Amino acid sequence: MMPQILETPSHGSVPPIVFIGRNRRGNWIAREKSGSFGGLFVSRAQALKYALVENGRHPESIIEVTHKIELEFRTRG
Repeated sequence: MMPQILETPSHGSVPPIVFIGRNRRGNWIAREKSGSFGGLFVSRAQALKYALVENGRHPESIIEVTHKIELEFRTRG
């Protein structure tokens, strides 16, 4: 079952792309493309739920990767 969009995005706004996948230790990672947010999870379901909440409930902007990904954050400065 596909999640419902609860809020309509404002015109011109693009939802952030979020990658989900496993790191080299087998943990699940959800990470925004540019590293502005992310998290470490014990299950795919938790990573997906987090990604949906953080990107405004846009499943089309969530990409599950098959290669290993790591949780990396970029600092603003």
